[in-house]
Amino acid sequence: MFLFKKIVSPLFFPLSIILEILILGIFLLWFTRRQKTGKVLVFIGTLLLGLLSYSSISDICLKSLEDKYPPLVEIQTFSDVKWVVVLGGGHISDPKLPVTSQISDSALMRLIEGIRIHKLLPESKLVLSGSGVFDPVPESKVMADIAKLLGIEESRMVLEGLSRDTKDQARLIYKIVGDERFILVTSASHMPRSMALFQKLGMKPIPAPTNYVVKERQGISFGIFFPSAGSLQKMEMVFHEYLGLGWAWLRGQIN
Repeated sequence: MFLFKKIVSPLFFPLSIILEILILGIFLLWFTRRQKTGKVLVFIGTLLLGLLSYSSISDICLKSLEDKYPPLVEIQTFSDVKWVVVLGGGHISDPKLPVTSQISDSALMRLIEGIRIHKLLPESKLVLSGSGVFDPVPESKVMADIAKLLGIEESRMVLEGLSRDTKDQARLIYKIVGDERFILVTSASHMPRSMALFQKLGMKPIPAPTNYVVKERQGISFGIFFPSAGSLQKMEMVFHEYLGLGWAWLRGQIN
């Protein structure tokens, strides 16, 4: 089921959908008599490509996910919390690269935020979660290596290196933290799904979102008037999260 999800879900990402519509439209135009239908599909595909490439649209969609939980700024309230859990965000353990270049930007942001909070809670332990999936080195191990470079002692870290997705992370982290409160660090767009999965198991996560992609501009940016690949990437994040929420709901993993 895991492989099925990984193979099928990209077919429903925005760029894939646009290409599917355009290819079907071009096929109808070139090889059938359904010229009108083909023209309509090509128009729809081109229109979608244009609309989803503008940040004014992608920012609104992504912001609806990122704003569900506020960033964790005031840490003093949670001085009794013993666990700071960081969810992995992707890595490639290329031995030719320094370890800091082996994890994705989102994973690095999550790790840095987790370390920031951990240092403000000196009695806490840093739980790093993520397997290798298709990589021989678990992501939790790569994150731990970076954390050590940033001054975190190995004895202050707990590694969870078996989970393949967020559902697995919730189940396996429960074995570590049990019924205790813990601070959950992940990307802001990923936080709604993560919270739902953890809470479904009766766990008590305190959200600490990071890696915000949509930020309030302090001035006018001319980039908002032009289409960009970055906006398509934001829409891919939106589709990924809502597809994940829908799948988890269908499987009874969230309410």
